[in-house]
Amino acid sequence: MFNPRFLVVSLGNPLPKYESLHSAGHFALSGLAKVLRQPAFSEVTLGSHKCLVSRGPKYTLVQSPTLMNVSGPFVARVWQEMARQTDPASLSLVIVHDELEKDLGVVRLTAWDRSPRGHNGIKSVKKSLSQDKYPQSPFARIAVGIGRPEARDAETVSKYVLAKVSSDQRTALEESAPLDVARRLVELEAEWRAQVDG
Repeated sequence: MFNPRFLVVSLGNPLPKYESLHSAGHFALSGLAKVLRQPAFSEVTLGSHKCLVSRGPKYTLVQSPTLMNVSGPFVARVWQEMARQTDPASLSLVIVHDELEKDLGVVRLTAWDRSPRGHNGIKSVKKSLSQDKYPQSPFARIAVGIGRPEARDAETVSKYVLAKVSSDQRTALEESAPLDVARRLVELEAEWRAQVDG
């Protein structure tokens, strides 16, 4: 009997200190616990860091507690801890992160091997954790759109992603986006089951 489990990790800068669009993954994950009817987030130690975790029978939701650009070592340690407790063949890793190329709140399932497009959090995770070592485990990304400023220069983009979120933006990320994140997780599971059964 195939019993899939998901480790879903959001990337961002630590909340509540950095309440910016760059932490869109954290906002979406906090709303996702409610959508999935999971326990509220509580602080536990995982990957040798204190972090916010919501554990359900199928989904373990984890907010990465590190700064975005150095997320990789933490994600790798948490994955390895879970892979020791659960057969990796029934465990999937999903990274939830912000995406400049999509409008605010638009959610997309993204292939693991797709280019990070300059996203330093994704680059850090890929550098620290190789999917090649876990060929039976589906690794995927869920991108949460944050829109982008008119100007494309690095300084303008940096100011945009690091500015404090407005209450409207936060509502879109915490209340609307999580419904779509849950749908993408269902899609991912359906694809995975088809491969296992096929």
